[in-house]
Amino acid sequence: MANDPVPHEAVSHERMAAAALDVLHDPTRRQVLELLRDGEQSVQQLTDQTTVTQPAVSQHLKVLREAGLVLARPDGARRIYRVNPDGFSGVRAWVDSFWDDALTAFVTYAEGESK
Repeated sequence: MANDPVPHEAVSHERMAAAALDVLHDPTRRQVLELLRDGEQSVQQLTDQTTVTQPAVSQHLKVLREAGLVLARPDGARRIYRVNPDGFSGVRAWVDSFWDDALTAFVTYAEGESK
């Protein structure tokens, strides 16, 4: 089993999950993401709701955007940010894989008990 090839999709989800989890270790990034959960906001709107400076919020948004967790759209001279729901697909698949493993183990156990 150790030499079985890993499906490309699984590797992709693992990379996406790793990137998302790596950037979410920062409490300010998590706070910014939580604020965006309610809808689109500008950097200034986000800054007004945090204890960090506007350049710091901008840097956190850049990291979140590079990880695929937020999207930005231009609005005149500013950018408006929102959560990218597709950005969490890797994390979801990674967490689901644990559930799949648990269910498989349960089915194996239950089938063994019924014999």
